[in-house]
This record gives sequence, structure tokens and C-alpha cells, in this order.
Amino acid sequence: MNLIVAVDENWAIGNHNELLITIPADHKFFRQETSGKVVVLGRKTLETFPQGLPLKNRVNIIMSTNRDYKVKDAAVVHSLEELLKELKQYDTQDVYVVGGESIYRLLLPYCNVAHVTKIDHAYAADAYFPNLDELPEWEITADSEEQTYFDITYHFLKYERVR
Repeated sequence: MNLIVAVDENWAIGNHNELLITIPADHKFFRQETSGKVVVLGRKTLETFPQGLPLKNRVNIIMSTNRDYKVKDAAVVHSLEELLKELKQYDTQDVYVVGGESIYRLLLPYCNVAHVTKIDHAYAADAYFPNLDELPEWEITADSEEQTYFDITYHFLKYERVR
């Protein structure tokens, strides 16, 4: 499985259930990487999408502990076991974990590739992604040229599980 995330220099990913910053090139990369694929996300992340709707041109699998939760045009699962069973019908290389914090933490052990947009700035935040630089099983295998958006610099990094 893959994951895709934008983090600040402290590995923060959000504040008050919103992204820290919207960078058009990051959104374009997200669309290119996940279009036609399977995305796994939590209910709170889905609610941050436009009109709270699943992403178009993707298979959306929503994780929610609420057994009555239903989403049009998406599969809803209620546990890790249910998710893993649902994912058996897909090539794991086509599966992308897209957030939020609890979903990333739950599924990180099942991922082998992490696409990380690393923003060279620290934001006020209340949601964080595990610091892959501190985890010996992960290493950077690709690094883009420095990118800029107004006065913000960032890199597109690819981490891969090596052990």
C-alpha cells in the first residue's frame, strides 16, 4: 500500500480538521497519483472534501466506527479487519491512504511507499503524521527540486520501507 500526505517541518498535517496550507502543485500531484486508484480515508477527512463527497475517478473506502454511517458512491468499513478484507480485491500498489491522523497511524505498518510533500515551514497544528526520518525502516528514495509557492518552499519526497 501507498500513502500520500503533506507535512510541515514538524510533521504536522492539519489544524481544526483542515489542511495547514493549500498548495496547487501539491493538489495536482495528489490528483495525478491517486486518480483511477483506491483511496482509504477516515470519515472526518471525507467531511473536509468539497460538499463532503467522495473523490471522483477513485474507489473511496471510508473508515468509520459508526456502524450506521453510509456514504453514496463509497464503501464504508468499520474496522481494520473489515478494511483488509475489502482491500483484497485490489492490487495493493493501487491503494493510497490519504488521512487523517488516526488512519495514517493505523495503516502505516501496512504501507511500503510514502509520498510526502514536505513543507519548509512550521504551522499551528493539532494533527501529526509519524516522523519517517526517525523510523529506521523508512528511507528517502526520491527528492524533487525545491518547489516554491509564494514565499513557501517545499519538496516532493518519496519514502520506501527498507526493512
